[in-house]
Amino acid sequence: MGKLSGKVALVTGANQGIGKGIARGLGKEGAKLVISARNADKLEQVAAEFGKEGIEAVAVPADVGEEAQVVALFEKAAARYGRLDVLFNNAGAFDGGPVENLSLEAWNRVLSACLTGAFLCTREAFNIMKPQGGGRIINIGSISAQRARMHSAPYTSAKFGVWGLTQATALEGRQHGIVVSCLHPGNVLVERRQQENLGGMREDGAEPMMTVEELAEVAVHMATLPGHVNFLEAIVLPTTQLYLGRG
Repeated sequence: MGKLSGKVALVTGANQGIGKGIARGLGKEGAKLVISARNADKLEQVAAEFGKEGIEAVAVPADVGEEAQVVALFEKAAARYGRLDVLFNNAGAFDGGPVENLSLEAWNRVLSACLTGAFLCTREAFNIMKPQGGGRIINIGSISAQRARMHSAPYTSAKFGVWGLTQATALEGRQHGIVVSCLHPGNVLVERRQQENLGGMREDGAEPMMTVEELAEVAVHMATLPGHVNFLEAIVLPTTQLYLGRG
């Protein structure tokens, strides 16, 4: 029996990369999954893949930046399982460039996916978790919420906001048994980076990477702690990645 047997977990941005890895880790611990992302076809493929591994996963496509779609997502999760124990706010987007060249469209797209989506999902999760007596919400931040990179104003601002949202909702949730945390990843070898051939601890100047599974191990640990314990913030990155002193 896994540490999350009998529990229900919802993961956004779960059709690839970090979200898919975290969802798989939760499922291996026995959680029943509601997985969500905008690409319905890829999402169904992931649900079928999980099913072959003995993981129960229901695919519910949604754009977390659209309020009506988020409300419908959580209504479907509640109708299916009657509860929600774990929420991973993982969905996001990246855009950037010199600030004087940034369009409002690019800014809004990143803020919508990373921050507004996390807020909307958190709000709906609170509406389920408060009556049932608690739950756990884990937001995927970034080391960009701690150390800014050049030409990343939308993403950095959004992830700083996610960390602020985490603290505000952790404060609101604690009297209701709702535990809210933030996981800040460094470089992760997701599909996009594999295609760009950037991964690995190599001698050719490529950036150091950690695997999705290595990050997911930390995420699952945070999700399986006792209800009276909060791993409020975790920063996970390859040991040789530029972080301390980067600029």
